[in-house]
Amino acid sequence: MHFDPQPDHLVETPLRQETLWQGSFLSLHRDEVRLPDGGTARRVYLTHPGAVMVVPLLDDGRLVVERQYRYAVRRAFMEFPAGKLDAGEGGWACAARELREETGYQADEWARAGVLHPCIGYANEVIEIWFARGLRHGARTLDEGEFLDVLALTPQELLDAVARGDLTDGKTLVGLLWWQNVASGRFVLDWRPAAHWAPSASGGAS
Repeated sequence: MHFDPQPDHLVETPLRQETLWQGSFLSLHRDEVRLPDGGTARRVYLTHPGAVMVVPLLDDGRLVVERQYRYAVRRAFMEFPAGKLDAGEGGWACAARELREETGYQADEWARAGVLHPCIGYANEVIEIWFARGLRHGARTLDEGEFLDVLALTPQELLDAVARGDLTDGKTLVGLLWWQNVASGRFVLDWRPAAHWAPSASGGAS
């Protein structure tokens, strides 16, 4: 069945836009919009610079995850490595940097799987999904005030954690969905050497 993913009859058109708060990387906005039926409404939302998530694959089949405390919900979470884009930074550069800084791993091969939108009700954040393999371990360089554990778990251990309710991070659940479909052959990744993705490489990702 074919369907239009972006139908015109659902579009909301901004009429007036106002910035309520500007932070170091998040900003809060309030817009007045024209609704599809001609009426108007207010929309309050956050803007975000974008982020990446990495699904790191070890040669023995295990996946690399992190465990860190998330203050907003007052608990520790198991997550795939992830982080926000720095100003002017491309997706692969951010993915390689976050993987190296947070876990100590560098990868020989990378594949860009797609994107996810984690909080469409109140923010425009987009997270690029990257897969990494041919991992080589080195030293971590965590940011000041950053504390996390690095774990290597089998896919079944991670899926069992989902079933128990121990793994509930949304982006990591999406990463596991991608991994399941890649592992089964339903999704095919375009693996390229790290040098291909480097900003100076001809045809590399931005």
